Amino acid sequence: MTRSASSASVRRSNRRTPALLLPVVGTALVLIDVINDLAFPGSEVLVAQAEPMALRLAVLKRRTADAGVPVIYVNDNFGQWRSDFRQTVAHCTARSSPGRRVSQRLRPTARDYFVLKPKHSGFFDTTLDTLLGSLGTRRVILTGIAGNICVLFTANDAHMRDLKVYAPADCIVSNTVADNEHALRQIQTVMRGQVAPSTRLRFHGRGRIRKDKRP
Repeated sequence: MTRSASSASVRRSNRRTPALLLPVVGTALVLIDVINDLAFPGSEVLVAQAEPMALRLAVLKRRTADAGVPVIYVNDNFGQWRSDFRQTVAHCTARSSPGRRVSQRLRPTARDYFVLKPKHSGFFDTTLDTLLGSLGTRRVILTGIAGNICVLFTANDAHMRDLKVYAPADCIVSNTVADNEHALRQIQTVMRGQVAPSTRLRFHGRGRIRKDKRP
């Protein structure tokens, strides 16, 4: 088969893949540890994966926000108990931060929600449960870093709370491709999550009117 014929076959296959329709009401997009300095020994491999992932996630974030889906940043506090999210963003987008391009591409807006977490799961010792409840959330789109650690732990806790989990495979990265694939399999098989490319996610209905402002 020629390359052009192969490409045409892939395009036809993509057209046949059905979209995943998610109601705007009851859905939330969760970005896990994407505001991240990625400053640890050997981080170069993860940074190389995270930078293109951030571009895809930025597109998904724009689509969800435009549809009226609430966007929630769930982020590590990096052990800085006196810091707030503004300081975390400033630190991670600084020129000295290896993860600056990821953090810059996914910089939160004034309308986004944020939750600081002390451990791996976004639910452990945080206000995420309360926030999701106040938003009437029944399904979460989990994205971010790292797929085999914080995303997986958060997916497990979401499943335990009877939330439907969606995991866009192209918006989640881990230290290695093998680790990421294993995490996605766990989410799909153990947690009955929907694992699919972000381009398959489509939103219908109208979101709630948001009058609140975020600092």
